Amino acid sequence: MPFKFLKDKLKYDTKYGSSRREKRRRACRNAARKLLEKEGRVAKGDGKDVHHKDRNAENNKKSNLAVLTEEENRGMNKA
Repeated sequence: MPFKFLKDKLKYDTKYGSSRREKRRRACRNAARKLLEKEGRVAKGDGKDVHHKDRNAENNKKSNLAVLTEEENRGMNKA
């Protein structure tokens, strides 16, 4: 079972996770989290996610960012 997981992860990283576009978007998401950590709105391990209201990870304006629980943020697209 672990071998299959590692094989699938490697396939994912090769096709998707290492593309220039995805690296840039991941860096922008990390920057948004850091911005809100400096403000004291989130902390490491607090179970909160930084939500981009317009769903554009590259838009890190304060007015576009919200703090939600993991359940709220990750369940938004399920309907």
